[in-house]
Amino acid sequence: MRSLAKFGLVISTVFFLTITLSMGQAADTLTAVQSADSAIISTIDSVLFAAKDSVQASPKKPFIPINALKPPDIKQFISIPKIIWAIVFLIVGYVIIRVFEKLVNMLAERYPKYRLVIKSFVPVIKIFGWIFVIFLITVGIFQPPMTTVLAFSASIGVAVGFASQDILKNIFGGVTILFDQPFKVGDKIESGEYYGEVVEIGLRSTRIITPEDSLVSIPNGIMMNNSVANANSGEHNCQVVAEIFLPVSIDTIEIRELATEAVKVSRFVYLSKPIVVLFSHEVREKQAYLKMKVKAYVLDIRDEFKFKSDIIELIMRVLVAKDIVE
Repeated sequence: MRSLAKFGLVISTVFFLTITLSMGQAADTLTAVQSADSAIISTIDSVLFAAKDSVQASPKKPFIPINALKPPDIKQFISIPKIIWAIVFLIVGYVIIRVFEKLVNMLAERYPKYRLVIKSFVPVIKIFGWIFVIFLITVGIFQPPMTTVLAFSASIGVAVGFASQDILKNIFGGVTILFDQPFKVGDKIESGEYYGEVVEIGLRSTRIITPEDSLVSIPNGIMMNNSVANANSGEHNCQVVAEIFLPVSIDTIEIRELATEAVKVSRFVYLSKPIVVLFSHEVREKQAYLKMKVKAYVLDIRDEFKFKSDIIELIMRVLVAKDIVE
């Protein structure tokens, strides 16, 4: 019984000590939590007071009215005097460009050896001359602000794009021809059904002189989309082909020699390049013929058609004199 009583006393003492220690730890924990809460609250208060002070210290932003965002009135940079000066600049620019064009053409005719090279500067002068005149009038006379330029471009860009598709396409075609140079002024070209000498490359079209002495204007957009055959590619001479129909009974060797010698005496021939005579067989209206094709080079491309006529006349004269043809 005494041992049981001692054991109960020990258990009671341990239990009492455990409860006492637990209560002490809880009290310490509660005290720590209260201290942490106080620190957090003080930190939040300091942040709020600092934000309030910064808001009170920062200046207020000025209010921007909606009307201030609109571009200025067009009357501010367009007036009657500016329009008059713009017209004066256009007239002066046109006169200067024409004078330079005439001077270049005169210089090209004075030096025939470099005629095609000199004439190739004519479209450069015209295109870049007008670009400079328009830029000078816009920036130097009207001086529109950037906001007005952007607003004006946005408002009419779509309308102009749809209304002037062909014009813009031709202008871009002219600039492309200028830089790519598939042909130059003075070249003999063939585009579609037209063949002739290029006399002018403009912003909108290219003008050529046909064998019938007709001036044909071909839009640059069409020139860029169609194939273009260049007969001389910047050289002064080009090949000329003349065709003559002869009886099948002739001696081709003799005829070739006679034709070659006849072409050599022409005043238009360029003897630095070969003369070629070819024969082919054709049937026309149930009659067999030998078609003689004579290929020779003309000294100056401007005499191409004269040289072709001269070839036929000289050869036929020799053949008649030799009693080869009637």
